[in-house]
Amino acid sequence: MRIGFVSPYAWDVPGGVQAHIKDLALHYRSKGHEVSVIAPAVDESSISEDFVIPAGRPVAIPYNGAVARVLFGPVAASRVRQWISRGEFDVLHLHEPAIPSLSLLACSIAHGPMVGTFHAAAPRQKVAFAIAPLLEPIIEKLRARIAVSEFARETLRIHLETDAIVIPNGIDVLSFIDTSREKKSEAQLTVGFIGRFGEPRKGLNILLSAIPDVVAAVPNVRFLIAGPGEPLEAMQSVDPRFRSSVQFLGRIADDEKAEFFQSLDIYVAPNTGGESFGIILTEAMAARSAIIASDLPAFEAVLGNGKYGAIFPNGDSKALAAKMIELLRNKNAREALGSAAGQAAARFDWEEVGNQIMNVYLHAAGEGEKVSVESESRGLGKLFARGSDE
Repeated sequence: MRIGFVSPYAWDVPGGVQAHIKDLALHYRSKGHEVSVIAPAVDESSISEDFVIPAGRPVAIPYNGAVARVLFGPVAASRVRQWISRGEFDVLHLHEPAIPSLSLLACSIAHGPMVGTFHAAAPRQKVAFAIAPLLEPIIEKLRARIAVSEFARETLRIHLETDAIVIPNGIDVLSFIDTSREKKSEAQLTVGFIGRFGEPRKGLNILLSAIPDVVAAVPNVRFLIAGPGEPLEAMQSVDPRFRSSVQFLGRIADDEKAEFFQSLDIYVAPNTGGESFGIILTEAMAARSAIIASDLPAFEAVLGNGKYGAIFPNGDSKALAAKMIELLRNKNAREALGSAAGQAAARFDWEEVGNQIMNVYLHAAGEGEKVSVESESRGLGKLFARGSDE
């Protein structure tokens, strides 16, 4: 099958949607399918995958508590049109087709077998209702809709009054399993975090606020903080007496995540909102980490309401500290949580998730029908196609 993926976000900026598209594309390529991806790129020379087509430089806009780097306008529309015309795709898979970026343009421009995946979970927003009448005729062109969680599905229902099948994000479970690792030493206990420091919703401040209580109770603990951001600025919120217990690692590559998780006794996800799934939790689960996460509905769903990881009240650093102390002092409890998480992670493996998505493709695809380009863009997509790429 010839599959075209459209990413709404900059390919060379780390993000869950881009990682999902990349891993799914690699999975299908390994199965013999032909895959092409079109995506914005801040620096086109940084793209190493030969199946990725850069569509232009994105602009940064605030979206759902974060900064999204998206791309629209006449130049982007022209590149998407040319890519679709050349691709002869059996199916076009558009990610986040309801936001102003490449997927919306592609949905407006193309005709034929198209599938949309909706990742975001967002509350009711007036602006969403204002533009919904313009989006609806475009989104209706999708032959199938996927939501990565029940919360993303509910967002779709609220904003666009349409439904979707729920298929979770996927991971390569085997890549996070280390069958040769030895038991960790109790002389040094380690707590880890991965996230962008500059986004308050990732909750790093909640974790840092909990550190004094944890170190006072468990002196042999250290905290490893990974991700892009300014460590010196983040460190200012830590009491100077406890800074020696904290180490900032900077951004870690995807192929370093497994080693990172396996070095931990506990992984903490203190996110405060804006999460529709929690891919980082599934990766920690696959690595058999003991997990503590905030009680966001999406996180509770991934963690089986506490069966595969401990839960604490969102934003409560004292409660987080108490959970960390409890688990750091109880090796058996950590190992039991990690074992349960590892077994539950199998349902997120690409072999399982990829098969579910392929079934959607087969349902959406017509008999020998190819994705084609419409002579005229529709509605909001037409408006964006006339905008600026600067």
